[in-house]
Amino acid sequence: MTSYRGRINNYLLEPLGDVKVRDIDTARVRALAADLTGLPSVLKPGAGHNGVAGDVVDTLKMILRAAVKDGLLATMPDVMTPARKSVRHDDEHTPEDDVATPAQVDALYRAVPQPWRIAVLFAAWCQLRHGEVLGLQRRDIVWNADRTAATLYVRRQKNGTTGKLGDPKSDNAVRSMSVPPLMIERLREHLDEPVGSGRMAPVVPVRERGGEHLSASRWNGVWTVARQEVAGLPDGYRFHDLRHTGLTRFAQKGATLAEFMRRGGHADVAVVLRYQKATMARDIDLAARMSATVGEEMRVEKERTEAEKSRAA
Repeated sequence: MTSYRGRINNYLLEPLGDVKVRDIDTARVRALAADLTGLPSVLKPGAGHNGVAGDVVDTLKMILRAAVKDGLLATMPDVMTPARKSVRHDDEHTPEDDVATPAQVDALYRAVPQPWRIAVLFAAWCQLRHGEVLGLQRRDIVWNADRTAATLYVRRQKNGTTGKLGDPKSDNAVRSMSVPPLMIERLREHLDEPVGSGRMAPVVPVRERGGEHLSASRWNGVWTVARQEVAGLPDGYRFHDLRHTGLTRFAQKGATLAEFMRRGGHADVAVVLRYQKATMARDIDLAARMSATVGEEMRVEKERTEAEKSRAA
């Protein structure tokens, strides 16, 4: 919610604040998108792009879709979202470069000290956002009878600006999910040792068995140190890139669009479609495997038929 408010206050209020909703048409939005694309980067002066235009236009389109639904706007403006390019990297950097290997995720987990290292696994393998991880409480993890499986409930997030616990990013972000088996043992140990016994005890506390949730600023400091200890990660590797890693893996396993949106807590299909390339890579791999299997069966059948003809002759 904070990111949306920042985009509106910083980029949309001045050009559109005095414009009636019914007057926001395709030409006006396209002109605004062009202006946004041409803005210089605040984070990296001299970069060929600013890294914000796509997100700002998507935020505006989200508002306009709601206006159409409520009858305040006749039709949705036909505007493409500007291409997203990170200002953190050069033009040769691709989204695939931000997908960590399982070994790197494990190394990051080991590099973060207790009682905070479980945050790495929640971000990567449960695909949680930064604030969702820091807002977790013991009651959000429900075990089966013998504690060999668990369901995770995302009910709140810790606001990085105010430091307060609040509602997740959107209604879709309120969700439940299965905790992957690969992190069950570590999660069980974490809850048995550094986490307080109360139902509302923070899963990522300031100190062991403490009752205060770790702040975003404190975590950022911990993360900055930890990522420097892991080889092969891109410069400035973000904690959020672990969520990107997990979502990419999830897409590669053939998740449907609905399954993907539910797991990630997405409200906008356009965001999810960024992972279509990962899904297609998986599709290409599966098609190749199928082709190899079918080709082998055809070869064997051809050899069998030829052998039968030879014996008959």
